[in-house]
Amino acid sequence: MSSTRPIGPQRNDPGFDALSEALKEAATAVQQLEPAARQHAEQLRHAVEALHGSAINAIARKLRSDPRGREMLFELADDPVVHLLFSVHGIIQPTPVTESLHALDTVRPYLRAHGGDVELVRVDGDTAFLRVSGTCNSHALTGVTLREVVKDALVGGVASIARVVMLAGEPPPTLIPLGPVRTRDGGWVAVGTTAELSHQQITALHLERADGAEADVVVISHDGQLTAYRDACAHQGLPVNVAQLDPVTGTLTCPRHGFCYDARSGTCLNAPGARLEQLPLRIDNGQVWIRIDG
Repeated sequence: MSSTRPIGPQRNDPGFDALSEALKEAATAVQQLEPAARQHAEQLRHAVEALHGSAINAIARKLRSDPRGREMLFELADDPVVHLLFSVHGIIQPTPVTESLHALDTVRPYLRAHGGDVELVRVDGDTAFLRVSGTCNSHALTGVTLREVVKDALVGGVASIARVVMLAGEPPPTLIPLGPVRTRDGGWVAVGTTAELSHQQITALHLERADGAEADVVVISHDGQLTAYRDACAHQGLPVNVAQLDPVTGTLTCPRHGFCYDARSGTCLNAPGARLEQLPLRIDNGQVWIRIDG
């Protein structure tokens, strides 16, 4: 009786930490080579990276061309090893938010082991705003120590972060109550005045028409312009009303997985081919109307 089996040693795939450590050791070893040997090693590395990058980008372009492929691409990006590979080859562009989220993930197991946790609220310039909970929110020695661990992880791990501000308590409500809804032909819904909606950067609304059609919507106020989107991130469809709007770059970043969008067009900047669903918005005599379909 004959049988077949894979050729070569059988072992489980190494995890993210093991791969990172192996890369660091290899890089250190290369730096210790003689100049000529180090140059050849660097040339080999660049050639391999170029080959892998070309193939990975070709795969990503093919996946983006099909709705099912885009969904699979997002799922793959949630894997830390794949996310790192996509970042290296420019498929996913790192942002201060994504880098901060990664830095917090490195210390979150330690925080939870001591009864605490932390949430990234937003990043403004060189300052990260966090909301702490559990032991982290305590003024006791343990709480102070854990908060210092969080600060060190961000300031030391994210080049663009110089300051960390800790916020305590529950986040304020994001949904703004809407008064009696007025509708007119064509599915348009009156949502407020330009003065009301321009007062804050992101306004979350739940719209209902008399015929039963409804939609969760976010209105973005940026640089004197109002833009409406369905309140769903293109990644996993989670509400995007908790996103951070950067008024300087005009970008809208979802804090959960760091997907970054152009605030005016809804185009995703770090996952090309994805976008927020923009809704028609018009202004009549200061009254803002948004059209929702059935």
